[in-house]
Amino acid sequence: MPHGDPPVLGLVAGQGQFPALVAAGAKAQGWGVAAVGFAENTTSGLAAETDWFQWLKLGQLGKLVAFFRTHGVRQVVFAGAINKPRALDIRPDFRAARLLWNLRSKSDNTLLTAVAGELRREGMEVVSALRFVPELQTPAGQLTKRGLSRREQQDLEYGWPIAKAIGRMDIGQCVVVREQMVVAVEGLEGTNAMLKRAGDLGGRGGMAIKIFKPGQEEAIDQPSVGLSTVETMLEAGLTSLVVEAHTSLFFDRDASVALANRHGLCLYGRSDGQDGGD
Repeated sequence: MPHGDPPVLGLVAGQGQFPALVAAGAKAQGWGVAAVGFAENTTSGLAAETDWFQWLKLGQLGKLVAFFRTHGVRQVVFAGAINKPRALDIRPDFRAARLLWNLRSKSDNTLLTAVAGELRREGMEVVSALRFVPELQTPAGQLTKRGLSRREQQDLEYGWPIAKAIGRMDIGQCVVVREQMVVAVEGLEGTNAMLKRAGDLGGRGGMAIKIFKPGQEEAIDQPSVGLSTVETMLEAGLTSLVVEAHTSLFFDRDASVALANRHGLCLYGRSDGQDGGD
């Protein structure tokens, strides 16, 4: 990189608004942004928000690395989810196939950690998106006017270690509990689809708990919630949401809290090891 040129951030872009927010935050801090996107995952308008952009197919790890090297990338951020059912149709190139061959499982944590390892071997540092969008960090404590009821605190104490255990097995990041029973566990369908299923199964009054997976790198696959999460909770009849504070992302937080307040929901940020009260 010529002397005086801005540093370049490599952005691996998945679904939603997150990649564009990271790109804007990085550019505001004086970074150039080289992003890769994936058909049927990445928003088509992202290219206009970055300095360099490349469409890839899932599994084209060699092209991803080559693109970042061409533009002098030294730090990389993963932002936005990849549709998991579509990810099952991955067609790996030689580099990705070699990587997959050496893995014991193809779970989220294993795959993302392996890809991060490949980037590090190329001299690129994988960093948390919160470095560029710190305002998205979920704060600790009660976020809405209504706090957790005694029954909800009991559900939280019951459900938190279960959510952590499921996360430790790299199954999912979210569970729904009610009356100290597990109603639903997140799988390939993603959080919102699971919340709808929980409403069908458990009726009104459930609690959603979304955690950071134990053993997961903080720079990749951070749990996230937002306005669509609260809207889905209302549709499903769930009444409280507990999100792991500091390591989770909360999009459209002001609008989410306002909507929750209008309907008497409780939104709460809990630090690992903290009790359910304030």
